[in-house]
Amino acid sequence: MAILVDENTRVIVQGITGFQGSFQAKRMLDYGTKVVGGVTPGKGGTEVHGVPVFNTVEEAVAETNADTSIIYVPARFATDAIFEAFDAGLRLVVCVTEGIPLYDEMLIHRKLREVKSMLLGPNCPGVISPGKSKVGLLPDRSFMPGNLGVVSRSGTLTYQICENLTKAGIGQSTVVGIGGDPMPGLTFVDVLKMFEEDEETKAVLLVGEIGGTAEEKAAEFIKQMSKPVVAFIAGRTAPPGKRMGHAGAIIEGNMGTAEAKIAALRDAGARVAETLLDVVKGVRGVLG
Repeated sequence: MAILVDENTRVIVQGITGFQGSFQAKRMLDYGTKVVGGVTPGKGGTEVHGVPVFNTVEEAVAETNADTSIIYVPARFATDAIFEAFDAGLRLVVCVTEGIPLYDEMLIHRKLREVKSMLLGPNCPGVISPGKSKVGLLPDRSFMPGNLGVVSRSGTLTYQICENLTKAGIGQSTVVGIGGDPMPGLTFVDVLKMFEEDEETKAVLLVGEIGGTAEEKAAEFIKQMSKPVVAFIAGRTAPPGKRMGHAGAIIEGNMGTAEAKIAALRDAGARVAETLLDVVKGVRGVLG
């Protein structure tokens, strides 16, 4: 079944006429994703890679029956692009844009309470259900169909870990990058709930990192899960007081440390891998 996206997902690309929007739209089309339209104000009536371009999301949805949007729009316009997608009633909105101000993310969260849409991101690599659909910029070769669900805060680690899993013959049902900002749309807990209910997913891999309390909250939910969970926490060797890459990688006192997260996950029954190389071994151990 997979979660969030599958072979029936119909996608529009906001910002399709820009360099990244055009480039990634072509890669999604090549993968088999049903990219049915694009949106760039003032460019309506044109085409990109044979995909019709519309002036507004509302127009694109009305003409194509799209249910999902991927946003390749600069940070200063991204909040409005997200709001426009919400207003058009899309089921899933994926935003890869990084650098959206925290105040804008607070406005987005407030808006999320009023709409039925789900938001993945911002500052995320997207989502892929291998062999079915890819919405985002995840590299195709790193993934293969299978029954391991993967949810991660880190884009690069997601690619590296999944490529290791794929080379080891361990496929994935869906891989979800929730992004590294302090206020993501979909959280670890949201995605874990979906994997718990997904018949295709037999086990889950959670890839976290230092900063925030997302992994500790995930641990509380993992206690209720019937499916085995393997976890890996990045940033164990990060020097104290140094700023790390993600905006959400902020440690406050004893909260947000790798040690605190690992302890919480182990207490919840998750199998925590010590190194990247141990992830494959841990997943094999729970999948049998």
